[in-house]
Amino acid sequence: MTEFERALVQSFNQFFEKTNIRAIAHRIKQHRFTPQFLDILVDSLNPDYYLGIECKSISVDKGANALYFSQHFTVDKNGVHQVERIGDYIKKSGRNGFLAVELRYGMGKARAAYAIPWKDIAKKYASGELKYTISEIQEYPEIRRNGNLYLIEPECWR
Repeated sequence: MTEFERALVQSFNQFFEKTNIRAIAHRIKQHRFTPQFLDILVDSLNPDYYLGIECKSISVDKGANALYFSQHFTVDKNGVHQVERIGDYIKKSGRNGFLAVELRYGMGKARAAYAIPWKDIAKKYASGELKYTISEIQEYPEIRRNGNLYLIEPECWR
């Protein structure tokens, strides 16, 4: 589990505890030969918090200028792209899907994260576009930080 995923899971669970919302966020255990569907699942009877979240990090400080469908996502042994696999899982499970993208700017500089609805990811991928530029990512709601954790603001996840 990456630091970003761990912080996001902890942030959701703290938010649920503080607001008395019956929900839980958890990381799917990854097995060596079995691909996971998503990085984080949030389970709740409240449909606003029935989520599936895939997490990606981009090192902007090392020259990354975009999130590429070919570089940052996988293709399984059957040739099915990760965007398609996740889209299928979200559709079958009824979850609200998101891609949480963390932009890393290097040591000593604050990171930034953004929540992109999965429907936007699927649409862009299906159109044949190759990437999301940093500026396109920054057009989506920011998942603001509070120390080492993130502020879970409901409007970000709708």
